[in-house]
Amino acid sequence: MIASFVITFREALEAALIIGIVAAYLRKVGRREMERYLFIGVAGAILASVLAGALFLLIYGGLEGRAEEIFEGIASLSAAAVLTYMIFFFAKHAKGIKGELQSKVDASLGRGSAWGIAALAFLAVFREGVETVLFLGTIAVKEPLSTLAGLIAGIIAVTLLSIAMFAGIYRLDYSKFFKYTSVILVIFAAGLVATGVHELNEAGIIPPVIEHVWDINPPPNEDGTYPALHEKGIIGSMLKSLIGYNGNPSLTEVIAYLGYWLVVGFFLTRNFKDTKQMTSLKPETL
Repeated sequence: MIASFVITFREALEAALIIGIVAAYLRKVGRREMERYLFIGVAGAILASVLAGALFLLIYGGLEGRAEEIFEGIASLSAAAVLTYMIFFFAKHAKGIKGELQSKVDASLGRGSAWGIAALAFLAVFREGVETVLFLGTIAVKEPLSTLAGLIAGIIAVTLLSIAMFAGIYRLDYSKFFKYTSVILVIFAAGLVATGVHELNEAGIIPPVIEHVWDINPPPNEDGTYPALHEKGIIGSMLKSLIGYNGNPSLTEVIAYLGYWLVVGFFLTRNFKDTKQMTSLKPETL
């Protein structure tokens, strides 16, 4: 539930920020009549995202055995790749996103293209919707209720925060928001990488090299319950959903997990340092 909540919150808030920026700009330039096209695009994107989610679950839910393992492995690695790209994209462009959106709106208005506004809203929301489907799809099949609960809670939280922001009660610092949530999402992405490699190990696509580097998954207790650190235990099950925890990982799974942390962590830290240096420069030095 925690993983699905954070992912939904981040993705939905990204979409809400984009729509909010465009709506505010349309009002600023006196083109409020274009707002209906903005919301047409949003409605179309939400419908398309729901259909994409249903299609994903239909395909994934009908797979069994090796085909299911391969699909889940590829889906997890694809989700990690998309998530990593979006982490770096928003970390780099957070401060300039407002200007970029306003330029696109000006271009659409200059051409007299009302549907250009709708397309801008559709692409912004649909992109976040597809990413959410990809991230939560494999989790939803295994833990549908907790995933749904996290999804609903994330949407409610974003709705309330958006109302507060647009009413002027709270002003969000885009750069800080994307910076701090990026660190959290790196944790989830590393877990997706480990899960993807694990599934491809099971399918025989990636050799495990060493089957189990360690094994802390003891047999269940006499009453049928599992020890806390077991994958199905209280702590282990939560860690599995959050960070891809595995009580008996293969060598390639461990290498992939640690390798992701080292590589992505290094570049993300350097990106944050570069951004901080740029924002700390005086105007005359730019």
